[in-house]
Amino acid sequence: MLGTVLGLVSTALLAYLVVAMRPGHRADAQPAAAASVTTPRTGATTATRSSAPSPAASTASATPAGSPTPTPAAATATTKPSSTRTPQPPRTASGTTSLAGRIRPGTTYRGVATSYQAGNGDGACLFGPSTDLMIAAMNTTDYETSKACGAYVRVRAANGASVTVRITNECPLPCAPGQLDLSEQAFAKLAAPELGRIPITWSLVSPDTSDTVSLRYKTGSSRYWCGVQAIGHRNPVARLEVRTAGGWRRLPRTDYDYFISADGGGCGGTIRLTDIYGEQLTVGGMALRPNVVQPTRVQFARH
Repeated sequence: MLGTVLGLVSTALLAYLVVAMRPGHRADAQPAAAASVTTPRTGATTATRSSAPSPAASTASATPAGSPTPTPAAATATTKPSSTRTPQPPRTASGTTSLAGRIRPGTTYRGVATSYQAGNGDGACLFGPSTDLMIAAMNTTDYETSKACGAYVRVRAANGASVTVRITNECPLPCAPGQLDLSEQAFAKLAAPELGRIPITWSLVSPDTSDTVSLRYKTGSSRYWCGVQAIGHRNPVARLEVRTAGGWRRLPRTDYDYFISADGGGCGGTIRLTDIYGEQLTVGGMALRPNVVQPTRVQFARH
């Protein structure tokens, strides 16, 4: 009887061990569960790599939809047009549009032409007398606190005639935006003087010239206060800076085309000019001599 019981127990134990050793037992459940967790991660990584043909696309996919934070891709898109519009070197990375103000290269403006007696050619820009009376006064709006001073514009009449003039003066109200008040000599190149007023178009030009830029300190300038202006520049001047102990200092511009250092900082030192295209000219060693036109050896590039 005892032998029979032991035999049955041995048989049952052997059967249990056989079942426990089968592949479907729960002992295999943990590795199977681990595989189910890691598989989606591998799939996500693969999807990210395959859907990212460029860093810009990768950045965009990583940014939540509707996020107000600019992405690097957006920043790159903004700077590319700017670097394209402003050649390098010697021009800086400044945007031509912001430097130019109202009168911009490659833009045609419409208005009317009138005429005035220019006398010796001096005007609001205080350039002084001129032997060339192909000059004009710019309406106050486009004069823009003397930003137009020294600009060359080509004026065209409806009859096909044209003339290039230099802006030396301001035409106050009622001169309207787009209007040019030409010297009588310049107006006569377009139409009969008795007409008095004609429709025109005009645009900025960068003329051929053998002249170089000159600089002049205003009457009364000293080490404690000074005004300085540029004369004879091919392209409109956007900025004038002086070098001080703290670095370059941009001077404010007056409506009579002088740049003022109210505390004398930089007066008699190195001067840097920037035109509307971003090109910079640096002039050093100019004596602080009020009301004396001092030629330099530099000129802005033609455009």
